[in-house]
Amino acid sequence: VDTQSFGILLTLESLGLSNAYIYPAFLFGTLMYLVTMLCNLLVLATIIVSKKLHKPMFILLLNLPVCDMVGATAFVPHFLFSIVTENRVVSHPLCITQAFLMHFYGTGNLLILSAMAYDRYIAICCPLRYNTIMNPQHLIRIIISIWLLNFSLIVTLILLLARFKICRTNIVDLYCNNPSLMKLICEDTRVNNYYGLFTIIFFQGGSLIVIIYTYGQILRTCIMTNQSDAIQKAIRTCGTHLVVFLILEINTMVTLVFHRFENVSPFLRRSLGVSVLLFPPFLDPIIYGLKTTELKQSIIMFLKRNVGSTKM
Repeated sequence: VDTQSFGILLTLESLGLSNAYIYPAFLFGTLMYLVTMLCNLLVLATIIVSKKLHKPMFILLLNLPVCDMVGATAFVPHFLFSIVTENRVVSHPLCITQAFLMHFYGTGNLLILSAMAYDRYIAICCPLRYNTIMNPQHLIRIIISIWLLNFSLIVTLILLLARFKICRTNIVDLYCNNPSLMKLICEDTRVNNYYGLFTIIFFQGGSLIVIIYTYGQILRTCIMTNQSDAIQKAIRTCGTHLVVFLILEINTMVTLVFHRFENVSPFLRRSLGVSVLLFPPFLDPIIYGLKTTELKQSIIMFLKRNVGSTKM
């Protein structure tokens, strides 16, 4: 790791906000962040407290709010601070840390959603073997594998980046990430580029293959059983999951690909980059909370019990 670069201050892309929009943007961002954190904590607390939600599907879902809160916290507080102070300067170590957390959030989300798709596939295609396959030991192994794989691959990505001395200080994005930090280096970064492509193919491509295969099998099972209630249940359970996955997958893929083409509008790339960090953490708990009947009922019960006890 290059320690000489650690004292350098970097400048993030200007927000370009006129004075009239600074405080409305700050208030909107703060409100969105607070709602994001509150909704994710609510889903988290409900799953932990409600015994009837202690099933593989919800225990896997438990990991999603954790990941979403990491992504939102890595980006929003610093972003809000820079809106008010109009200061877009960030230290190199802080920038590296933010880049790590950003990628850790994105890839973690893809892995969790892939594991949830596998769970739904077993539940719908092998219902009689579901409890045997998704036993507590296997579930713990899946969860540990998700976090270990995510951590090891992203740490490697960031360590490969941190070994270089930087020769520029202007970051082309609104936040720090691997592609924008790579543009500050004047040395040969072929190894980083190959490894970056490998991680994109592994995470994005791997997740997509899992989703296509599991959902193809689910659809086939529903058509073969020809039971309308089974089809409706599958659509209800999997539709929610598919919407969340597609929002993240398309947005992340387009943002990463746009970084590799110079002629793409920087405004479009930055807008998509920010939306990856704002919308999934904000929408995930709302989509799951409203669309998953068991979770929705448990949230209502949890709120009634806790709000009722505070009034007494």
